[in-house]
Amino acid sequence: MFENTTRVLLILAADVLDQARVMAGKATTALKLPVSLQIVLRALLEVGLKAENRPALVASVESQAQAVHQRRRAHGRAGSGGTRQRGRVQGHERMV
Repeated sequence: MFENTTRVLLILAADVLDQARVMAGKATTALKLPVSLQIVLRALLEVGLKAENRPALVASVESQAQAVHQRRRAHGRAGSGGTRQRGRVQGHERMV
């Protein structure tokens, strides 16, 4: 099905994940086929990337980017005095 695939770690808010699970359940009922959370997330990404000029999508990307930037700045100020270890993210091994 997918010849060229890559594994991704995706961290989502619990309410967003719950909404995707509800969508998977509704799709399973409507289609009378098993629809997994992975299928729903993949479809949402695909549709969202095709709609790159929609204002709501751009606003969501902007707000998430700003939230990540603010967290990184706050972490940097409260960090370990500027001694960062390469290849580690917040005390955990980075997945490559």
